[in-house]
Amino acid sequence: MNARTPSKILVLPALYEQVAERLRTRIFAHELQPGAWIDEQALAVEYGISRTPLREALKVLAAEGLVVLKPRRGCYVTELSEQDIDEVFPVMAVLEGKVAELAAHRITSADYARLAAIHDDLEKHAAASNADRFFEANQRFHDALQDIAGNRYLAQLINDARKVIKLTRRDSLRLEGRLKQSLAEHRDILDALRDKDPARAQRSMHDHLMSGRNALARLAKAN
Repeated sequence: MNARTPSKILVLPALYEQVAERLRTRIFAHELQPGAWIDEQALAVEYGISRTPLREALKVLAAEGLVVLKPRRGCYVTELSEQDIDEVFPVMAVLEGKVAELAAHRITSADYARLAAIHDDLEKHAAASNADRFFEANQRFHDALQDIAGNRYLAQLINDARKVIKLTRRDSLRLEGRLKQSLAEHRDILDALRDKDPARAQRSMHDHLMSGRNALARLAKAN
């Protein structure tokens, strides 16, 4: 009997994980607004599923800090307070600063070319005042930097915290002048990485994150 090469089996995410990802996307896009009540019955009908996988999905999102489950009141999209924002941004600044420091030690010419290409997209979207596309390119820049840094434990901590920050961070890019400012901050980070200067890369990234926090504060005052 001829030996056969085992075929690869495609493993799809569990239904509740698929639902969690759909809801996560809607929350980040603010289709489900901060503080909004989540109508479980309506969503179950919309998605054509029972309430069980939907509730499991909401538990996942609650563990990530994206929704709040309130006994006898239902589920609500998380609405960050000023104290929440003040607490999470310094943590992210330290974590992402460490990523930039590690990346500056490890970066190759190919890595730099990859980051520079993403930065070109940032330049293009900033020139077009397209905050949504800028935000997407910004995420790719930070993800690429994590890959270069090569510390999976640090990456996991950042990804967990980033889910919370994404509830608000896109808003800061809509503040007048913020796109231009953020672009200049990315240039500083890129220059430090090109020069393989870990201390400067760490400092530039830390300041970039805290600048985002300050932009949110200015936006809150403006509103």
